[in-house]
Amino acid sequence: MADICIISTCTVRPATAASLDEPTRKIELTPWDLQFLLVDSVQKGILFRKPTLQQEQKALINHLKASLSRTLDFFLPLAGRLAQMKNHNDNTTSFFINCNNAGAQFDHATVNELTVADILQPVYIPRIVQSFFPLNGVLNHEGISKPLLAVQVTELADGFFLGCTINHVVADGTSFWHFISSWSEISRGYSQISKTPLTKRYFPEHYNCLPIRIPFFEKQLISNTIVSPGPLKERVFHFSAETISKLKAKANAEVMSISTGQTITISSLQAVLAHLWLSVIRCRGRDENANQEISFKIAIGARPRLLHPPLGEGYLGNAIHFEAVTTSRDELLKHGLGWAAWQFKKKVASQTPEEVTNFYESWVKNPKLLKKGILFRDNSASSSPRFNVYESDFGWGKPVAVRSGLANKFDGKVTIFPGGIAEFVLDFLDMMLAMA
Repeated sequence: MADICIISTCTVRPATAASLDEPTRKIELTPWDLQFLLVDSVQKGILFRKPTLQQEQKALINHLKASLSRTLDFFLPLAGRLAQMKNHNDNTTSFFINCNNAGAQFDHATVNELTVADILQPVYIPRIVQSFFPLNGVLNHEGISKPLLAVQVTELADGFFLGCTINHVVADGTSFWHFISSWSEISRGYSQISKTPLTKRYFPEHYNCLPIRIPFFEKQLISNTIVSPGPLKERVFHFSAETISKLKAKANAEVMSISTGQTITISSLQAVLAHLWLSVIRCRGRDENANQEISFKIAIGARPRLLHPPLGEGYLGNAIHFEAVTTSRDELLKHGLGWAAWQFKKKVASQTPEEVTNFYESWVKNPKLLKKGILFRDNSASSSPRFNVYESDFGWGKPVAVRSGLANKFDGKVTIFPGGIAEFVLDFLDMMLAMA
């Protein structure tokens, strides 16, 4: 496999260099944001065919830099840095976003011997794809000195890959793709974007204890030991509309027979995740006790659940937390697809506006930071088939593929992407031997 060559690295700042008023310069952070301090950033990227015209190929890098600069006018927090404040009286630490126009990182790289087919055709995703993303290994709390947004454009023999790393304290997947979509609009020549980001963070009306303070953050930082999961291989599974339809029908037929008269409808995603979970557990059967507790963690979004006040459609930040569906290996295998999908449905349905608010307020009283090592051997799903991935046309056509970076990868991690019509793409990691 060819080696990647970094041609240049520069800083891109907002085009207008707007002077910010004081309320806009400092953005306080919510529990949804702060929970990610000790883990990796969001890393997603899209693969394109190279522009056909020679002059467009030469102008590609400068054009993307210029359009990124104009896009940052709308997304000023991404051009800032985290700020950290320590209170030595009670051993607490607080963080906020300082919109100081420090700028985003922009890397230009080449790997001229590599083609689009070299990335798409292998069964397992080539390791070189991990080097298409900047700021590998940088944890979110390091945003006090590292860029909150970093972009790498890697030119291939017949295409280019746009890899983007955004600090997870600043944005979740919804905000990530909102930014990418907006950048693609500016790149195509729009002077305005279709959805304006809302930078003001959500806090309950009765909440007046800002900033949120995290006890003994330094001790948690020291104890955040990164346990290597061992050698991992990563591959993409495509679920066609026909396959999804069959899985959904099977799951709904099974759940109808065990739901004792209740009217329950299993969704396509619940059926696919149940199928994947069952398949993984069967593969691991030789290594796990029948009564061993197993879990599958899913991201619960707050945007559609908070109603008073509602989160705006363009809310820029995090609005998710994680819940686990838990059972034993024996119970999961005994009950099968419909039952497993039903467990996902019940977990999602339990996340009412009251439960989402309860998570938020409980976290403030007892902050719990996610840590990289604790998820190993659990299955976990992130991202969403609802993200508008394949519409991100920067002026040279729509993407041909989407890939995730090295960030937050561990044995059993699933990243969900949309595919074509009614198609899901699952980016799945597992131990090398487990997939054999």
